[in-house]
Amino acid sequence: MALSEIDEDLNRLERDIRQLKIEFEQYFGGGRPRPPNDTEWRIETVLKRYGDRDAEMSYGQRFRFGNLAQTYTRFRDVFHKRLQRREEGSVDRHFGSAAKAIEAERARVRAATAPTASANQGSPASATVSCADPGRDPGKLDELYGAFRNALEQSGESVDRLSRETFERFLRQKMVQLREKQGDREIEFVVSVEDGKARLKARVRS
Repeated sequence: MALSEIDEDLNRLERDIRQLKIEFEQYFGGGRPRPPNDTEWRIETVLKRYGDRDAEMSYGQRFRFGNLAQTYTRFRDVFHKRLQRREEGSVDRHFGSAAKAIEAERARVRAATAPTASANQGSPASATVSCADPGRDPGKLDELYGAFRNALEQSGESVDRLSRETFERFLRQKMVQLREKQGDREIEFVVSVEDGKARLKARVRS
C-alpha cells in the first residue's frame, strides 16, 4: 500500500532529525565549518506545517509526530546550549541526563538500523562497531565518533582536541597495525567507559 503524504513527511522528518544530530557532532568536532542551519530549518518547517493539522492525522500518526517533535526539541536544546558555551568560550564537558538521553536515542537507532552494532553490558556508554574502511563507511564512522565523544563527556574528560579527522586517522592507524599482525580481517572498535575513563579498543572480529 502506498504511503500517504503525511507518512512520507514523517519519514523525512525522522531522517532529518537523525541527520541533524550527525551534522551537529561533525560541527562540534571540527568536521563542518558551520552549524547545520539548513537541516534545522527543514525540520522546523515540517513541525510548523503539521502543528496545526492535528485533525488530519490518524492516532498513530499523531503519536509518531509527537514523539519526533519531543526528540527534536530535546536534542535542539542540548546542541544550542553547546553552541552558546562555544560562543562564550567555556569548556563543554558534561550534560548529565541530556547526554544520557542522546546516547539512549542513538542506541535505539542502532538497534533498529544497524544489526552489526551492539551495546556492551555493564558500561554506561558503550558501542561496538564493525568497520572495514572508515573512509568508505561514513555512517559507521560518525556513529563510532559520536559514541566516543559522548563517552568522553560522560566521564568528564575534555573533548577540545577531538575532531572527526583526527579520530578517523587514529582508526586507520589501528586497522593497519592489526592487519599487519592478523591479516586482512574485519575489525571491531569498542567504545566503553571503564573506571571513569573513556576507552576505545580495536580487535579482530572472530
